[in-house]
Amino acid sequence: MDSKQKEKKSDLEEINDLKMSRGEKEEYVIDFNKLGNHIVYDENGNKIRFGDVYKHQKTIIVFTRHFLCFMCKDYVEDLAIIPLEYLQEANVRVVVIGPAPYKFIRYTLYTDPERELYSALKLKSDVIPGPPKGSKHVKQSTFMGILQSTWRAMKAKEYQGNIHQQGGAFIFGPGDVCHYYHIDQDSSGHAPINDLLEAAGVQQVSFPKDSRIQTL
Repeated sequence: MDSKQKEKKSDLEEINDLKMSRGEKEEYVIDFNKLGNHIVYDENGNKIRFGDVYKHQKTIIVFTRHFLCFMCKDYVEDLAIIPLEYLQEANVRVVVIGPAPYKFIRYTLYTDPERELYSALKLKSDVIPGPPKGSKHVKQSTFMGILQSTWRAMKAKEYQGNIHQQGGAFIFGPGDVCHYYHIDQDSSGHAPINDLLEAAGVQQVSFPKDSRIQTL
């Protein structure tokens, strides 16, 4: 069996304990038996088993930092640019998960307030500032971004998630299969959205600060 046949076979089989190595990166292990049983919450506070999120469909799952992070706000706004028909054609969905209570949800996403999934997926939990230019999707300067985040925090009168938590992105499903993973190394270390779309087999789109993709 050649390498292409082995790769195709692995995509079709359910994998309970996935081990992957990307170049010089430390070996990354996902125990789907434990991971799938973690709970996330929707905007109404309903408990949802994490494994059910990607059980029937290939799913791009983006873990954000706290909900007042201006870099994550810009990134999620660009996720919203992806045309729904592109996702439907590829039979792919996009899910965003934040480390805050569900009461802060203002659009369709899930929350992991205890950060159990963040921990299970080994996402970094340190204050690691990253420059806005580190992400193609950050549109604000550090000064203006912090100013706006501070203003929103003053209005809310409380933090919307743990400020130490960093994010990441994964493509799971259908079933216990991981097609892609990215661990944010700092606050602006997001996976380029078109990299996620390419890995998920979704048509790429044009973003204002992404010079690789022609304007549509």
